[in-house]
Amino acid sequence: MISIASRAHFRQRVIRYAEENGVTSAAIRHRVSRQAIYEWKRRYDGDWKSLMDRSHRPHHHPKEQKPEEIRLIERYWKHNQDDRIVLWAKIRKQGYRHSYKSMLREIRRLQLGTPPIRHGVKSKPYKRAAYPGQKVQLDVKYVPGYCVSDGRRYYQYTAIDECTRLVYREMYDEHSTYSSLDFLCKLIEAFPFPIREIQTDNGSEWTNALHTNKPEKHRTLFERQLEEWNIRYHRIRVATPRHNGKVERQHRTDEKRFYRHMRMYSLKDGRRQLKAYNKRSNAIPKICLNYDSPDEVLSRYLAVM
Repeated sequence: MISIASRAHFRQRVIRYAEENGVTSAAIRHRVSRQAIYEWKRRYDGDWKSLMDRSHRPHHHPKEQKPEEIRLIERYWKHNQDDRIVLWAKIRKQGYRHSYKSMLREIRRLQLGTPPIRHGVKSKPYKRAAYPGQKVQLDVKYVPGYCVSDGRRYYQYTAIDECTRLVYREMYDEHSTYSSLDFLCKLIEAFPFPIREIQTDNGSEWTNALHTNKPEKHRTLFERQLEEWNIRYHRIRVATPRHNGKVERQHRTDEKRFYRHMRMYSLKDGRRQLKAYNKRSNAIPKICLNYDSPDEVLSRYLAVM
């Protein structure tokens, strides 16, 4: 393989021969085109380094990010730097045309921030739900005390569909099987598709399986309603919250996107704010859905159901 320096020295010899014997003779002798010799002569300044290969990288690219798109990133960066998928969703509504990964590359180029550190955790094989309602994960989250002004304890019940990642949330001031039953009834009305299976942990608000030797005879109101509606009930293994990972991860996202930026004064006020956030969150793209939102995925399924 010819090195860059050797190629430059060869061009220097061709130029010197052309100055003594003419460009045509140099082209015939060294088997190069006359146009190439003229180009080398224009670049040659007496130093062989001026004849080295230059970069072939274009100065512009037809798909490069325009100045107005870069300004969009800089404008929305300050208030959305902790949640970059939300940043991408907001600037897309303002006319940004590039993909999520292109936005991340532009952020690194602008030195606005570094990419998040991802640890090399290899997930185990998991069979995803094939259609909406095939499996819905349920869990309860304690509402953080720093956003509650009346000093009372509140709870967020959350349900997420494994196929579309559509989420439904409701807030209660009681953590019991009565609240679970009420949430189940509201969930059935909220989801626009039938639910085949529901998955929860082993909390007492769902089941008495860990609190009695005969759970079949001491079913909770929640379990009885599932049996009446012919919905399969699946309890995960004890002390394995990762098996309910989708709803657990959604709780972390809710903490970052909602509770850190809200202040509630009563249960009615909390439910009102949570209802607005529930509608807004289902329109945010998700990486696991190939950058589509749950609403977009659901609309495609409903179009063929």
